[in-house]
Amino acid sequence: MRNQSSQWLISLLLGAVVAGALWYYWAQISQPVDELVPEPPVASEPAEPPAPLHPLETIAEPGELRPDLVPLPALDESDAYLKIEIVDIFGTSVEGLLVELDMIERIVATVDNLPRSHVAERIRPVGRLNTTFVVDGLDTSGMDQISPENYRRYDVIVGLVSAADLQQVAEVYRRYYPLFQKAFVELGYPDGYFNDRLVEVIDHLLETPEVADPVAVVRPHVLYEFEDARLEVLSSGQKLLLRMGSEHASTIKDTLRQLRGHVTAM
Repeated sequence: MRNQSSQWLISLLLGAVVAGALWYYWAQISQPVDELVPEPPVASEPAEPPAPLHPLETIAEPGELRPDLVPLPALDESDAYLKIEIVDIFGTSVEGLLVELDMIERIVATVDNLPRSHVAERIRPVGRLNTTFVVDGLDTSGMDQISPENYRRYDVIVGLVSAADLQQVAEVYRRYYPLFQKAFVELGYPDGYFNDRLVEVIDHLLETPEVADPVAVVRPHVLYEFEDARLEVLSSGQKLLLRMGSEHASTIKDTLRQLRGHVTAM
């Protein structure tokens, strides 16, 4: 009889526990829906584009301060205007070297691609040189060297660049900078700043290693390559400096250092 009473009491307690658990569960699922929905996360403000590292003060539009200025043309109408400015700086001998269309877009795209492995000819602002790449044979091993005659292919361009008034170059750059910036954004850099990219590319070119002439090359396929694997992996811009020869490369580097000073001190 005592055992039966104990079993009855245990059953009663278990039933009470189960009933309590069921009531708690029912109370939870019966709460109003708005009490169960968690608070939505607070939306964060979109991140602002980083500030330019080398902000450029552009030349104002015509007004009381500069009544001599003409209005800046639209980007797609700027070729004729910029060509006049370039010829005025470098002389009439540069006119035949320039492309006819999309000069600012080509300049921006070329600058952006110089640290990469290849710069497509279709985006270059200057046409192809009339002469071909020249090498001198060394022996029967298949290895050649860049000929001094090849360096002379760049005499005209290097002469024009080294003789240019870089202060005047910088002033034209400042004047047309809104168009350079617009072309850079349209190239795929909505938050980018072209002057920062220009300085970055100049610094990259200045890191081109000093290589004594003559430079050995090989021709495993159609095109020549540098025999030294450390030179072959350089960027297209750095390889261009090496193909000019050490003297021309040194001249271009000096000009780039001066230009860097102009575009970072405005």
